[in-house]
Amino acid sequence: MGAFFNRQPPNLFYLVIFSGLITCLAACQPAARSAADERRVFRYNQPEALSSLDPAFARNQANSWAVAQLYNGLLELDLALQPAPALARRFSVSKDGKTYTFVLRRGLRFHDSEVFANGRGRAVVAQDFVYSFRRLFDPATASPGGWIFRGKVLENSDGSISDTCFVAANDSTLRIHLREPFVPFLGILTMPYASVVPREAVVRYGKDFREHPVGTGPFRFKLWDEGNVLLYSRNARYWRRDHRGRPLPYLDAVAISFIADRKTEFLTFMQGKLDFLSGIREGSRDLIMNPDGSVRADFRGRFTVQKVPYLNTEYLGFQLDSANLSGEQAAQGRALGDVRVRQALNYALDKTSLLTYVLNHVGQPGNSGFVPAALPSFSATAVPGYRFEPQRARQLLQAAGYGPAHPLKLRLSTVAERKAVSEFLQKNWAEVGVQVQIDINQSAAQQEMVDGGRAAFFAKSWLGDYPDAENYLALFYSPNFSPAGPNKTHFRSPAYDQLYNQARAEQNPARRTALYQAMDRLVVASSPVIPLYYDEVVRLTQNNVRGLTANPMNQLLLEKVRKQ
Repeated sequence: MGAFFNRQPPNLFYLVIFSGLITCLAACQPAARSAADERRVFRYNQPEALSSLDPAFARNQANSWAVAQLYNGLLELDLALQPAPALARRFSVSKDGKTYTFVLRRGLRFHDSEVFANGRGRAVVAQDFVYSFRRLFDPATASPGGWIFRGKVLENSDGSISDTCFVAANDSTLRIHLREPFVPFLGILTMPYASVVPREAVVRYGKDFREHPVGTGPFRFKLWDEGNVLLYSRNARYWRRDHRGRPLPYLDAVAISFIADRKTEFLTFMQGKLDFLSGIREGSRDLIMNPDGSVRADFRGRFTVQKVPYLNTEYLGFQLDSANLSGEQAAQGRALGDVRVRQALNYALDKTSLLTYVLNHVGQPGNSGFVPAALPSFSATAVPGYRFEPQRARQLLQAAGYGPAHPLKLRLSTVAERKAVSEFLQKNWAEVGVQVQIDINQSAAQQEMVDGGRAAFFAKSWLGDYPDAENYLALFYSPNFSPAGPNKTHFRSPAYDQLYNQARAEQNPARRTALYQAMDRLVVASSPVIPLYYDEVVRLTQNNVRGLTANPMNQLLLEKVRKQ
């Protein structure tokens, strides 16, 4: 079949899954129930590399999906993407917006594990959250997740985290003290980074906690044969029940495979050996979908398709800081420093046709600002963007000194998965006299080059960490310059920074939305980026799967999933 199956002895993958599931199911269901009942096992594939089962390293979708089944935090997102109680049964915010108080549920316990006395999971207390949050800043942990609290909670004069920012008032009450109001803070606490972990497990395993996870979630860790299979079993002592009072989760096990080849992954799904796929990749998109986004007749009814707005903006960025540009990149940087050139490159793009002819209508054209269509503050009326106006593009280029006798020549840094999109854009630009060469880079190399400010013109995406427009608009706040922060274009505007600081503290939703839209209008006018399209989540599930709902964060939550 594919490279995945060819790199190991025949049938080893299925042997590992089968033997692991028998062990798993025998441990978590009555003997009278068949251990081979596939309806009790949910199977999904993780094509991207999974590096850790420690929530302190949940920095990408692969890690986040895996840890979401094992851990919980104080809060979670509800169906409307609003922060709601999880391990905290209630919470409150002080009038000044700087003190957050959480009261924990009763009866919470960590998974049974050898790290506890008699192997039985102990009760979760508020001090566990203090430990888990402070651990994100510990140099020994080396977590990339400290940013969720850094600059927000109380700090010492040297910038280090104060001993008084996380306080366990008693076993069931936790307080978090901010240095100034930050309205999106509750959303940040729904992120996997903010999950609770037991000190005993971290001390026992050290760096190996990544492969010996102990949490409070609906499933427990069973087996991880890296690169082959990851198995979870049902947590019989999980704290949550459904609306009828029945214990969750419904499933007895989760089996995760690691098929890297997309075509093999799709074939495995079509053979019924996977229960779900997220995303329709280039190569299978035309196979499954018509140009108008509908499912082709020969696949209709064979599986269920879900498509919802995604908190992801695909964009092109311009490096506005020449400090780290050199040679040809520096020359491009000088050309792109002219706002008329950046606007012309935007007007030249037919984003509607891009969605139709390249992306099978998966997404919406980026004809507004940077904030994606899935967020409440999005408004194409309040934040009008750039439409396809090639003549306007030619006029701006001419005003900037470019034309047939002196054409603008650029290099666009991108990655292989965006090649088809980049080639479509290349043709659009050629029609207005701009010559763009496409440079395909490895993802890690491009990321390092963009973050280091060495790419004058680049293709990227921004997937929201939490569902608030502030997370997108932080990309243009001047204190957030990369590589330390997300401002990859090094856009700088005192007016923008002032609005951003106001919005962070504004507790009135309507006024905060107005500030967000004002900021987005400044981004449109200055054009440090070109929003190409606002993405959509496309999920394929087998017809017997129930309770797996798609949401704009593209979370994978399996505690209420069942198979008929």
